Amino acid sequence: MVRTIYSFPEPKINNIFDDVYSPSEDTYLIIDYFRENIDENYFDGFELAKIRNVLDMGTGTGIIAIFLLLIKTIVPKFSPQIFASDILENAIKCAISNENANNLENKIEFIQSDLFKTFPSILKNSFNILIFNPPYLPSFKFKSESWDKKNTDYCWNGGKEGFEVFLEFIRDVKPFIDPNQKFYIYYISSSTTNLKKLNDNLNIQGFKNKILKKKHVFFEDIILNRLEKRND
Repeated sequence: MVRTIYSFPEPKINNIFDDVYSPSEDTYLIIDYFRENIDENYFDGFELAKIRNVLDMGTGTGIIAIFLLLIKTIVPKFSPQIFASDILENAIKCAISNENANNLENKIEFIQSDLFKTFPSILKNSFNILIFNPPYLPSFKFKSESWDKKNTDYCWNGGKEGFEVFLEFIRDVKPFIDPNQKFYIYYISSSTTNLKKLNDNLNIQGFKNKILKKKHVFFEDIILNRLEKRND
């Protein structure tokens, strides 16, 4: 069977907010992987017809959610509802503005939330594709009562070891994954963190990790990973 090769457009993105993370190498590592691994029948090996809801956590400018929405307009069998969430009010404003700039008004469901804290209960057991480009650099400004998560540090400060924010996401995500269906969780990690310790934590939580793509940028490797349920 001949595989259809699609040409997916670049989303139009503008960011006027200092506290909203602009698309960078890590963002495009995700987008480029999707661009290479979506065809007329499969999303990275996941049958399109079985994808129900997609979540872009920490959406920032909205670029990943908008890119997925553009794919919906091109690939007939890709028809999930796209959700996008961010802790920052300015990020939600920015993403909505960019959605409108791409002539896709009111297609994405936006949720302002600190991870899943204020997600509506109706969304439990509903997602089978989740994407999170978390703050992943280690910092001594680790999460504590004195650390304001709503400042620009939130874009990069992953906690003392660099993966505390992501592990909080992992602990809270389970009620929102469809338990009866296959699921993928895509996320970015960095070689500046203790990746073995991170992977050990993910194993304990019942996830199997696969490295999909790497890129060396300045002082680190940024790594695109995919989590699935561990079957053992």
